[in-house]
Amino acid sequence: MTDIWKPISRVAEEENRDWLLRANCMGVDPELFFPERGASTREAKEVCRGCVVRDECLDYAISRNEKFGIWGGLSERERRKVRRVRLGAGPVPVRVSSAAS
Repeated sequence: MTDIWKPISRVAEEENRDWLLRANCMGVDPELFFPERGASTREAKEVCRGCVVRDECLDYAISRNEKFGIWGGLSERERRKVRRVRLGAGPVPVRVSSAAS
């Protein structure tokens, strides 16, 4: 897992992830994307909504099997559903709403 405290520009440079520099979450406190268990994810997902690199972020998290946090606007549970579909385990609808927590 990427160290959330490492400056994002260094991560982008080291891992050739230029998309990170265009993300809506640049300059946002990383803790917003790693809420306590049971806490609302609404604010983090709101930051992700409309982000131009949302798909790249989601792909990044799924390809690295990220277990924690909001990535590409999805929680870990939501990403598991997407991962299952991508692995051919059958269609599992993912519904993301602004009221999701």
